[in-house]
Amino acid sequence: MENLSIADASPQGRGAPQPLPQLPPQMFTTAAQLLDLTDTNLVLQSTVERIFAPSPESAGSDRPTGLYADINHGIFLVRGENVLLLGEIDLDRDDDPPPGFEPGDLDVVKKLAEEKKAVDKAREKARVKKLAKQGFEGENIGEIVL
Repeated sequence: MENLSIADASPQGRGAPQPLPQLPPQMFTTAAQLLDLTDTNLVLQSTVERIFAPSPESAGSDRPTGLYADINHGIFLVRGENVLLLGEIDLDRDDDPPPGFEPGDLDVVKKLAEEKKAVDKAREKARVKKLAKQGFEGENIGEIVL
C-alpha cells in the first residue's frame, strides 16, 4: 500500500476520474413542459348553472329532497389555471335532476339557497370560534375572529 499525501502527484497510468453516469435528457421534465400539459383554456357553449335548494325537512336524511332551477349562461370561458380535471360526462344522466328534487321558480330557489348558505356560514363561524377558544387555528381564522 502506498503512502501518499495531498501534495504528491497522482500515480502515472491512471487516467482522469470517470464522470458520473448521467440520465438521458428524456428523463427530465421542465416546468414549462408541465405547464404546457395543464395550461389550457376551455370555451364551453350552451352552459347551464343548476342551483339546488334542499328542503329543511330533508336535512340529515339519506335522500334529500328540495327544489332546483336552471340559469342559462351561454358561452363560458374557463382559464387554464382553473382546469384541474376533466372527466367523462354521462350524457344519458346529464339532464336528469337527482331523485327527490323538483323544478322550481328561479327566484324562490335562489332565495332558499342563499338562506341555507347563510345558515351554514353562521354554523361554521360558531364552530371555528369554539375551536379557536381551545387553541385550534383554521385556514380562515383571522377573518372570523376579527
